[in-house]
Order: sequence, then structure tokens, then C-alpha cells
Amino acid sequence: MSKISEMTREKWVMSTFPEWGTWLTEEIEGWDVKPGTVAMWWLGCVGMWFKTPGGANITVDLWAGNGKRTHGDGFMKVGHQMANMAGVRAMQPNLRNVPFVIDPFSINHLDAVLATHYHQDHMSAELAAHVVNSNMTTTDADGNEIPVPFIGAQKCVDYWVKWGVPEDRCIVVKPGDHIKIKDIEIIAVDSFDRTCIVTTDSTGPDREELYGKCPTDMDEKAVNYIIKTPGGNIYHSGDSHYSIYFAKHGKDYDIDVATAAYGLNPVGIQDKMEATDVLRMAEALNCKVVIPIHHDVWTNFQADVNEIKVLWEMRKDRLDYKFHPFFWEVGGHYVYPDDKDRMAYHHDRGFHDCFEHEPNVPFRSVL
Repeated sequence: MSKISEMTREKWVMSTFPEWGTWLTEEIEGWDVKPGTVAMWWLGCVGMWFKTPGGANITVDLWAGNGKRTHGDGFMKVGHQMANMAGVRAMQPNLRNVPFVIDPFSINHLDAVLATHYHQDHMSAELAAHVVNSNMTTTDADGNEIPVPFIGAQKCVDYWVKWGVPEDRCIVVKPGDHIKIKDIEIIAVDSFDRTCIVTTDSTGPDREELYGKCPTDMDEKAVNYIIKTPGGNIYHSGDSHYSIYFAKHGKDYDIDVATAAYGLNPVGIQDKMEATDVLRMAEALNCKVVIPIHHDVWTNFQADVNEIKVLWEMRKDRLDYKFHPFFWEVGGHYVYPDDKDRMAYHHDRGFHDCFEHEPNVPFRSVL
């Protein structure tokens, strides 16, 4: 049979998705993390992978889902958090804008699965299924083999359990809690993701009426994390908006690298930190490096990181900034403190072995 007659939609999907195949999981598995450093990878949205010299591998907010895939009836669910926030009804055009750089089913080992909050682009039923169904294990502080734990706020745990994760594998955290994973210490701190406050359990017409009611406890819905590693302390801010309480975290903890959920908010919406918020957060946290993420994924929230760079250049001398931004690319790695002075990332350009073998050309002048 010809290639054309054999081709089907299913064959096309299976041969092209996920777009990066196992490239990134192979890279992470083979990465040698040197003493006194921590390696991290951006998985898209605010998803991150951390690997340490002691062999700890954890993910935070790994997500393997989609945004809109059809126009449908042109309307969003009346209880969606954006509908609750701004009273909108027209469909939000949040199409996924970046490829899937990691295949959750190709992961051979993790020591913990973390989520900052329970919004759909921060948790992965696919990863949960693979970790549970493959009987993935790690070791506890005493060296005993245990099932890989799932760590998050109460609402995150509620979702994992609803999906089928055994409840005894889930650890509910709230601000102030500490968890030790090999040579990593995870500290849960306050989240400032106010979009969570306007998220109701139902997205239908029976949604809870929020007007005039005292908001639900943020600590049950979301947390931020300080991840203490042999290479430095990383502050994962989840989807937090700007808060003046960042300054309290900056006083309480020594923070080397901080992530910020950056994006350009559509009119009527406040869901991401914008450029000035990113800089204010970094200054308040007293970190050394701030990394904007999340700006990659949604077509209706895309933002230019150069806006942050321009504002940083305008302010850094007058305000005596002690930090600088780092502009990442999805699927890229960052090693701290080795890369602490870098400002921008570019994927490996390859061809490092050029002319180590004789070219196969008619004559050299064509080169």
C-alpha cells in the first residue's frame, strides 16, 4: 500500500504528539547535577522540574492539557472564574500557544508531585495516572521505599483523590508547613492568587453567589512554595498576583530565584502580574534572579518579556536593584548558581562538531 492510502488521522496524531517526544525526559534523566547546584527545567505555563545533586526529582504544576479546541456555542460556563470575575459570557479565546515539551507517560522517576493550586492548567490527571499506575516509588527520610507523594493545598488534594489517587498518598499543606524530600526542603507559604477566591465549586448556573460574602480561605485553595536546595532557594509563586506581603516573605526567607506568573491582562481581567508587578515582586522578595513564566501558554494573555527588560533598565540604577531578570524558553534548562549571571536563554544551536569530518561537497568554494 502507498503511504497516502495508509495514512490516517490517528497515525498522524501518534507520530507527531507530543511534539518533543521523549527528548526532554531523556535530557533530565541524563543530566549530571553537580554538588552545590540545582538544575531546573521550564515545562510550559508555570510547570517546572527540579533536580538536585542528591538525586531528588520533583515537579511543580506540571500540566499536559489544552485550552479551547472549538468555538462551541460561543459562550463560556457562567461560573468560570473569569465569568465570576468580570461578568463575561462570550467564550474566552485561550488557545494553547506552545508545544507539549514533556510526555508525562515517559517519566521514569519522580520523588514528589507538587501543585500550587487546582486550576486546570496547573494539575495533570495524565501525570497522576502514570505515577499511580506505574507504582512509582521514592524513599523517605529513613531510607524506606514509599509511594511517590502528591503535595498541595486541600483543593488540589480533593482533585487528586477525585481522579483516583489514593488518599494516603496525598499530603495537604498550608503556609508554614515543611516537607523534606531527599536533599530538598519544601516550605509552603502564602499564595496571592486572587483568581482562586472567585473560583466557585460549580461552573454552572447553580454556582455560588459570592457578592457580599466573606471570601473562602485562600490557604485551602492555593499555596506558594519555597524550595530549598543545595544550589539555592527557589520561590515558586504559582499564579499569585502582586501582593505587598511578598516583602514579608522576603524578610523571612533567603530567596535566590523567584518565578512570576507574567502576562498581559485583557480589558476587564486581572489574572497575571504585568511587567511592573514582576519587578516589584522581585524587589520585595529580595531575590537575586526573577524569571517570568506563564506568558507563553495562552494566546489571549501573551506578553513581551522585553517590556520587563526595558523597565528594569530604567529603574535598576535609581532604585538600586539587587536582582536581574532571566528570560527563559519553554523546555529550556537553568542551573543555579552556574547560570546566575545569564539574562536570556537559547536552546542549543547544535553543529558543535562542524568540520571535524571532511565535508561532502563538490569543492570548498561553495561553502
